[in-house]
Amino acid sequence: MTESVPAVPLKRRVVFVVDDEELIANTLALILNKAGFDAHAFYSGQQAIDSLEKLQPDLFVTDVVMQGINGIEAAIITRTKLPQCKILLFSGQASTADQLETARKQGHEFDILAKPIHPTALLEKLHNLL
Repeated sequence: MTESVPAVPLKRRVVFVVDDEELIANTLALILNKAGFDAHAFYSGQQAIDSLEKLQPDLFVTDVVMQGINGIEAAIITRTKLPQCKILLFSGQASTADQLETARKQGHEFDILAKPIHPTALLEKLHNLL
């Protein structure tokens, strides 16, 4: 007779969604929560960085162009503090290319999606990253 192994619930993946446009951050977090993630909306890079140690995200999704700490700076800090955390950038501005090139020269490579992001494309990208 074989003993059955008790089912261990799968850990929901913690996702940070960072955008200084609150409607976008809230909407993306809502979509991700409905898709089974544990998503948290933040409205600045600093807010998200301040919560890294407490919530330990598996994935960090951020707009690039924001006041204060921009998305690339927040992504670099996140990668330094949580090297296992996956990073996904999104932007609706052409100026992002220069910022990404600067990050590449510093040894940081990031995936990027263009705004506006269709929910299906976002979910597909997240599942591919994880």
